[in-house]
Amino acid sequence: MTISSASALELHDVSHAYEKLLAVDHVSLHVNEGEVICLLGPSGCGKSTMLRLAAGLEALQQGRVVMQGQTIADGAARLSVPPERRGVGLVFQDFALFPHLSVRRNVGFGLTELEPARRDRRIAEVLDQVDMADYATAFPHALSGGQQQRIALARALAPQPAVLLLDEPFSGLDARLREQIRDETLHVLKRSRTATLMVTHDPEEAMFMADRIYLMQSGRVVQSGSPDALYHRPVSPFVARFFSNTNELVGRVDGGAVATPFGALPAPGMGEGAEVQILIRPESLQWVSAGSGVLPTASGRVSEVRFLGGSKLLVVHLAGGPAEGTTVHARHTGRNLPEPGSQILLQLDPADALIFPGGWDRARKDLAAAR
Repeated sequence: MTISSASALELHDVSHAYEKLLAVDHVSLHVNEGEVICLLGPSGCGKSTMLRLAAGLEALQQGRVVMQGQTIADGAARLSVPPERRGVGLVFQDFALFPHLSVRRNVGFGLTELEPARRDRRIAEVLDQVDMADYATAFPHALSGGQQQRIALARALAPQPAVLLLDEPFSGLDARLREQIRDETLHVLKRSRTATLMVTHDPEEAMFMADRIYLMQSGRVVQSGSPDALYHRPVSPFVARFFSNTNELVGRVDGGAVATPFGALPAPGMGEGAEVQILIRPESLQWVSAGSGVLPTASGRVSEVRFLGGSKLLVVHLAGGPAEGTTVHARHTGRNLPEPGSQILLQLDPADALIFPGGWDRARKDLAAAR
């Protein structure tokens, strides 16, 4: 694990079990100053346990936690600095505001060591940061869900923590408000330059928020890197499927390529005769009126058109050859739409096809493991 000299939080070779259940299995990660890092994965993969270990809410069993160069937890040495002395800010899914305290007093709750004038200035600063200065005297029950989330963020930022830990902070908001609040939150985090580790199960949210993503499965990190790297260069079918729906085909390598309804696709690194899985995202299939002569196309009949707002989903039954009757989904962003029952051409850039080892048996095992 390469770590920047400006690393704010490091977890080294961390493992944690609940009785016989191994929730975290030899995981390492780091968060640099000013970075937003997302721990992403399905329910039960260990991501929230990682956050709790970083916060000190769970006793570390194996590995080390280092903050700004200082070891704050060591499983072998049985060292554990209490949560209140770790210099972390916490924002939970339910915001955990004190209902009997005003907004001002909620935000100032962790600032008891400051003299009154400095405390008041700091409260005013963070309320201004989250655009809630006008609500200083209000109580949580009078605030909307989005406003409560901003106050929870302000309270966590008020003591100027070395690291901010966010546990599914937007999951309790409705979809439209969630987009707005996470955009506002990201701007606040980037302005404050606070190192942030955030847990989410939402791949779209992780891609929007994160500088880097750690994707977990069954207690382990299966891939880490930039959102672009995980989306466009997944290391496994699990990673590819986690970020979007996929059309799935199988084939066999012949002469360095695999035959598909969209022509022969290059299969670099795959052995001759090997069975492979081909995953194609719906947005990679483009509806064209005529073949370009450069990119491979397949013909098919449109059975359904589903409206998705900014895009439309075409359900297409391919025609001709061994692909006869194969159903694929394609996303279309234009205003013009083919009618159900019409014959169309779908075009695929071979660079957009994701090819992995294994045939249907391997695909079924991968899907079962992902569930």
